[in-house]
Amino acid sequence: MNPAPNVILVGPMGAGKTCIGRRVAERFGLAFVDADQALVEDVGASIPSLFQSMGEAGFRAHEKRVLARLLERGGQLVATGGGAVLDADNRRRIRERGFVVWLRVGVAAQLQRLQRDKSRPLLQRDDREQALHAMAALRDPLYGEVADLIVDTDPYPPTEATAQLVVRLAAQWRNPECPA
Repeated sequence: MNPAPNVILVGPMGAGKTCIGRRVAERFGLAFVDADQALVEDVGASIPSLFQSMGEAGFRAHEKRVLARLLERGGQLVATGGGAVLDADNRRRIRERGFVVWLRVGVAAQLQRLQRDKSRPLLQRDDREQALHAMAALRDPLYGEVADLIVDTDPYPPTEATAQLVVRLAAQWRNPECPA
């Protein structure tokens, strides 16, 4: 049993962090927090407009600040942005403040799940598949570095992936703020 004040989902876009995260949070009585949505609310601008006005580096600086603030609290399930693990301080905070679940998904499944999505700045290009492979090559080792648990979401609809994660979390994670 691995005690941690939060459950934190990491993984690439299209892995199911938000969809599965909401369901798992409800099952465990945790507050659900989408870190990207918290960033949008904090800054008052959409992620595409942040990328456009300040570039990826500016976006990442805001992401780091918002994530640090979110992780000061406990009793929540936090769905991080796919690139949050790129920053070493973020990785340290994630490990210190949560039981970390890597929702792993392959590029083929990502392409299928994101084929109509026009809101992700890093995918606004013609070579989406190449971009996703490049991101996976860089980020997958970092997801693995922070993960306490890995759940493959490729072959499963959200309800089945949620059910698998609930069973595995119940066996491996304990909220230290709740008596056993």
